[in-house]
Amino acid sequence: MYAARRELPDASSIDQRVHMHDVSWQAYEALVTWRGERAVPRLTYLEGELELMTPSPDHETQKKTLARLIEAFADAMDISLDGVGSWTVKQRDVERGAEADECYILGSARKRPAAPDIAIEVVWTRGGIDKLEVWRKLGAREVWIWSHGTLTFYALHGERYAVVKRSKLLPKLDPDLIVRCMGCDTQREAVRMLRGALRPKRGR
Repeated sequence: MYAARRELPDASSIDQRVHMHDVSWQAYEALVTWRGERAVPRLTYLEGELELMTPSPDHETQKKTLARLIEAFADAMDISLDGVGSWTVKQRDVERGAEADECYILGSARKRPAAPDIAIEVVWTRGGIDKLEVWRKLGAREVWIWSHGTLTFYALHGERYAVVKRSKLLPKLDPDLIVRCMGCDTQREAVRMLRGALRPKRGR
């Protein structure tokens, strides 16, 4: 009897995660301070549970492509949208802290609210802390999740997120167009496709 050899995934293509339990708020804040301005590891905190995540290059490529498309859309449609990167959002009273892959504020980031209007999360390697549960009490108005070729919008209604067909904050953004653009071979091609699709719509 012969068994097929299982091909192990390339470690460089997988998001690396470390989970810690029973972590105090003080310890979480100390880790945030220790990491400083470095981009990794990204820290997510939920009521004593702490996740340290180092995203894979594939994860980062997907994140950057989506970010460039969102920013190109806002520019083409003359929408004031400020990007604030992986801004660390934390609130001690609800025991939560998060760092989105990318996040945005409608209008000027000089008047920064307590949480982003739009938080972008890329799911490349499954697992980890439930980001929606973290963002729910931090107050992000929308969370957009890109996962394996699908873009899903979650809008905050009261204290719960509900799936919506389109963003309530950027209702003219066509999710099907974004998905098609995400399938391009390069980020330049993706942005060019988006701009080409939007050009006839300007001025309407």
